[in-house]
Amino acid sequence: MNQNLLLTYLLLTPIIGGILVLFSKPERRNKIRWFGFGVSIVAFIITLILYAEFESNKAQFQFVNKVLWIKSLNISYHIGIDGISLLLVLLTTFLTSLTLLSTWKAINKNLRMFTFSILFLEAGMIGVFISLDLFLFYIFWEAMLIPMYFIIGIWGGERRIYASVKFFLFTMAGSLLMLIAIIWLTVYAKSILGYFTSDIPELYNIGNTIPHQIQMWMFGAFFLSFAIKVPLFPLHTWLPDAHVEAPTAGSILLAGVLLKMGTYGLIRFCLPLFPQSAVLFAPYISVLAIIGIIYGALVAMVQTDMKKLVAYTSVSHMGFIVLGIFAMTVESMQGAVIQMVNHGLSTGALFFLVGILYERTHRRDIAYYGGIAKLVPLYSTVLMIVMLSSIGVPGLNGFVGEFLILLGAFKSSILNSWMFTIFAATGVIFSAVYLLWMYQRVVFGKITNGELQYKLTDMNTREIIVTIPFIIFIIWIGIYPDTFLKLTDASTKLILSQVGNHTINLLK
Repeated sequence: MNQNLLLTYLLLTPIIGGILVLFSKPERRNKIRWFGFGVSIVAFIITLILYAEFESNKAQFQFVNKVLWIKSLNISYHIGIDGISLLLVLLTTFLTSLTLLSTWKAINKNLRMFTFSILFLEAGMIGVFISLDLFLFYIFWEAMLIPMYFIIGIWGGERRIYASVKFFLFTMAGSLLMLIAIIWLTVYAKSILGYFTSDIPELYNIGNTIPHQIQMWMFGAFFLSFAIKVPLFPLHTWLPDAHVEAPTAGSILLAGVLLKMGTYGLIRFCLPLFPQSAVLFAPYISVLAIIGIIYGALVAMVQTDMKKLVAYTSVSHMGFIVLGIFAMTVESMQGAVIQMVNHGLSTGALFFLVGILYERTHRRDIAYYGGIAKLVPLYSTVLMIVMLSSIGVPGLNGFVGEFLILLGAFKSSILNSWMFTIFAATGVIFSAVYLLWMYQRVVFGKITNGELQYKLTDMNTREIIVTIPFIIFIIWIGIYPDTFLKLTDASTKLILSQVGNHTINLLK
């Protein structure tokens, strides 16, 4: 197998699979489910081959494939991965497979279109992480909006139309600003290089030549687009609505992968393309990240809806990741990348577990439950493990990322204040408060609702099969994170070195 074509095979697998699903007969429900799941497994296997063949000691992009696409504009189909994008592609294909399996019985309405939307969304997410051409990246960035819009708008809750439109408008608004900046960058490249280019590695070489005032505007346009996707406070208001109204599958992929596209964009574009502005604005962005950490945790404490509570935990946890990125130390950047994966696993699993209760009772309000440990002991045990991983208990995955981010922020010469670490650490305490309190009210005590004895049953075989991979990786990363940290070590150091000289100049 030609290694340079592996990424193309990976990208085409869900696209071709989705098209075949769309033209299948709608009455063949089981075949549609099995075929969609099979396609996602094939994509995951290709990703495992990429992982096996990847050389972690190299910082350069690997499995590169470049073909001239639009000759007059010098735009190429240019794809490749480094350690950071490999981890996120692994997370994408892993979660997509589990998502399709988790909604085996939950989705019956227009199953063809649903399976197509999930596979098309997977292709869009993979495309974002492997694109090495700005226009190709932008196409995948926008294409991803369409399936998620339909997933929320067709299979969501009562206010699904409102939530899907709000999600679409927020993301689109930021994307248009980024498009303007992309156009400016490619035109500027011609004045420096003598030819028009949107090739990302080539643009890295001219980022530090952009006049400082213009670079600030370019940074702002890219940053705003990615901050909306993260979402960073105060641009987070679309997220709770989208999560609450989305079906379980939508919530898992939205929290597990789509939010990471924002933090990935910050690492891949904002830091190396606009290093001076990244260093200049880092303390102010870190303040917003700290506010998001504390605000998300405090709002989560007062939620009565379990799904909304988990949604606000994302605002808090993504604040940690943004802080790690803009602290710009090796430890904090490594922590931010591994925390992207940790959040995808822990929050994805939490949404799946909330979905299990909702499928049985069609209720998500915390007050409806109580004492369910007596009725569903296996479910209660799994919920406890996932909840503790989200809190960041040592020995589980969440601790590794949060520890590295706090350590890196403390050492950061750019932030230059231990106050960032102190305030960020309060978010860990608050997360323990709201998650333990929810667990206590839902799982422990007396059974407060007689209906539960008739509606609640413990996890079935399919749900256990979905849960086991989550638990394996939650414990694996918590005990031996080096398996994943070594993948990103060379890549993060290269990105920080691209920013390094400007950091020294601005700190003098």
